[in-house]
Amino acid sequence: MENKRNSFSSSLGFVLAAAGSAVGLGNIWRFPYLAAKDGGGLFLVIYILLALTFGFTMIVSETSIVRKTKQSALTAYGTLHRPSKWIGVCACIVPFMIFPYYCLIGGWVLKYAVTFLTGQGSAAADSSYFTNFITGISSPIIFDVIFLAATAVVIFLGVNKGIETLSKILMPVLLILVVGIAIFSLTIKGGEEGRTGLDGLKVYLIPDFADISFKQVFVTIMDAMGQLFYSISVAMGIMVTYGSYFKDESNLMRSVNQIEIFDTVVAFLAGVMIIPAVFVFLGKEGMSAGPGLMFVALPKVFEAMGPIGSIIGPVFFVMVLLAALTSSMSILETVVASLMDAFGWSRRKAVILESSLGLIISIVICLGYNVLYFEAHLLNQSPDQSAQLLDIFDYVSNNILMPIVAIGTCILVGWIVKPQTIIDEATKNGEKFNRKTLYIAMVKYVAPVMLLFLLLGAFGVFNKVMG
Repeated sequence: MENKRNSFSSSLGFVLAAAGSAVGLGNIWRFPYLAAKDGGGLFLVIYILLALTFGFTMIVSETSIVRKTKQSALTAYGTLHRPSKWIGVCACIVPFMIFPYYCLIGGWVLKYAVTFLTGQGSAAADSSYFTNFITGISSPIIFDVIFLAATAVVIFLGVNKGIETLSKILMPVLLILVVGIAIFSLTIKGGEEGRTGLDGLKVYLIPDFADISFKQVFVTIMDAMGQLFYSISVAMGIMVTYGSYFKDESNLMRSVNQIEIFDTVVAFLAGVMIIPAVFVFLGKEGMSAGPGLMFVALPKVFEAMGPIGSIIGPVFFVMVLLAALTSSMSILETVVASLMDAFGWSRRKAVILESSLGLIISIVICLGYNVLYFEAHLLNQSPDQSAQLLDIFDYVSNNILMPIVAIGTCILVGWIVKPQTIIDEATKNGEKFNRKTLYIAMVKYVAPVMLLFLLLGAFGVFNKVMG
């Protein structure tokens, strides 16, 4: 094991790296399609409220726990309270399960970036293009391997030379691209009914309470809360790991607030980028494309834009590729750091082992769309839905393990080591804890109850109750 634990050279390095983890496919891919599915404005309002309460609580708790222990996900919880070691084990299993299929999806993004950069965007607009690609055998694996290898090289270089250096380059570029495309989306005019980007923005921003039901509100709250796990990278060991590289003398509360703001702004802008453009050319029906919104609906939008679409399309998918890479870096680093801390391994050994295992599992998941294809039914799915290998990995890691880790963290902080332990660590340099009362109430009472509902939803309880 390294004699001296790596650390970020500055608070900016920590913020950009943590923001890079947060601003990934969760923001660019998942947030817009959930916002579209759940009525735009209503989802947005609920998401922002949860980010300022639940999201803040989880980020502060995780980063403070590990700055105090200077350990990564696998060992930090046990160091703080030995019987709570199981939380760290679960928190480490999550990124181990996510890394293989995240790299697979990263490979899909890379494929689309190459397709648009080589002037074949019109081919990608065909409804069968995405299905034909992922059901192929060799092509998805090749792009998967390239994406995974790029991630492994960055993590092999370490915290300063790898993660921090690349984050300082990629995050400003990513933000500029997001803002640029978002502004352009608002200027679009088209569609059979003369819809505009501003019309789409209204759909995105203004809640529609017509014919709304309790079930719809409940589903939207659960979707927004589930999205927060993706967006702010909590309950998966990432903030725990990055927090362990955060220097004692740095202002933790200011950095947490910056991450919170950065993530929410980019998630919001991702919706501005995608929803108005889809609304203009495909109407409200196009907004219901679900997870395929980015890979199926958007290429049609870029084609409908005409010549400008041949420019916007490549820029968009390169931007998404950068976002995916910054997140995959953090996922791999979480597992690597845990192996180094728990077993005293060198970074080289940990990266090679985890990358190799990730590659094998990733290929197996990839084959789940062709050679190993089968259909399963998940507990939280409706009767007409089915799942493949990727869906199963995503369901177990995100819908079950992450809420369990978050509940465990809330119990540990709220009732065992007490909230004051976290508050003292977060304010050790004289920082102000402006949301202290809110934090204590959230970590002890509100968040555990909300997380329990989320977990019950994952087991299909509410499908049975609400029909």
